[in-house]
Amino acid sequence: MQVYEIEKTSPLTGKVNTMEIKMNPNDYVRWQKRETNIQDALPYLSVDEREFLMSGISPEDWNELYPASVA
Repeated sequence: MQVYEIEKTSPLTGKVNTMEIKMNPNDYVRWQKRETNIQDALPYLSVDEREFLMSGISPEDWNELYPASVA
């Protein structure tokens, strides 16, 4: 496994986001080549990490758009 610094532009906010993701590069390539779904190629990543790889949307983007309700 290697740590990669992935940079993507959020389609929701237009901000450039960066996330460090530890993954096997062969798994990433399998997904990029559309040989398998991301959840099958990279099951050890969190939901947030997989979402970021697919769309560029970070957990902070989601929190900004849908803040937690205050009771």
